[in-house]
Amino acid sequence: MDEVGRGAMAGPVAVGASLLAPDCGPMPVGLRDSKMLSQAKRELLEPLTRAWAPFSAVGLASPAEVDEHGITHCLALAAKRALTGLHELGADVAASTVLLDGHHDWLSPHLASPLTVVTRVKADRDCASVAAASVVAKVHRDAIMATAHGAHPGYGWDGNKGYGSPAHMAAIAELGATELHRRSWIKQPGLF
Repeated sequence: MDEVGRGAMAGPVAVGASLLAPDCGPMPVGLRDSKMLSQAKRELLEPLTRAWAPFSAVGLASPAEVDEHGITHCLALAAKRALTGLHELGADVAASTVLLDGHHDWLSPHLASPLTVVTRVKADRDCASVAAASVVAKVHRDAIMATAHGAHPGYGWDGNKGYGSPAHMAAIAELGATELHRRSWIKQPGLF
């Protein structure tokens, strides 16, 4: 599993999950952590990644959920939704090992039934399954933000994807926040 959008000011937080079968074969050439790939390369690799790891899903937690519950809780919420997606695809989630990128297990405390969860720093860079989850989640979330840009073009979400770029922060100050903003994350006096 890997998360995308954790530090964004707008849009959902997304968690991708990709389950690899023992006989999946070699990973797609060039597959790596989504942050190390251009948008064009990610978009090219995403369908190849889904074909290689057909048990791939993305779970989301909305900006309103992030405001209400906090980011760590929402990472787990999005992850559980991704795991449900894998289960609906026919994956045996209970028999799988969940590999989380990073050093903190933010998932286990929020599970009703325990799973085997392992953390690994830089797993998105070093592990094919986590790199696959990273690419699938990033392309999915970026598409959401590109669509949202059409409805709210003043924020530049087609480029900044909801992260706090100077232009995005200036647009919030000028235009105010939308329903896609994480209002609890915006610390500019006088906005609300």
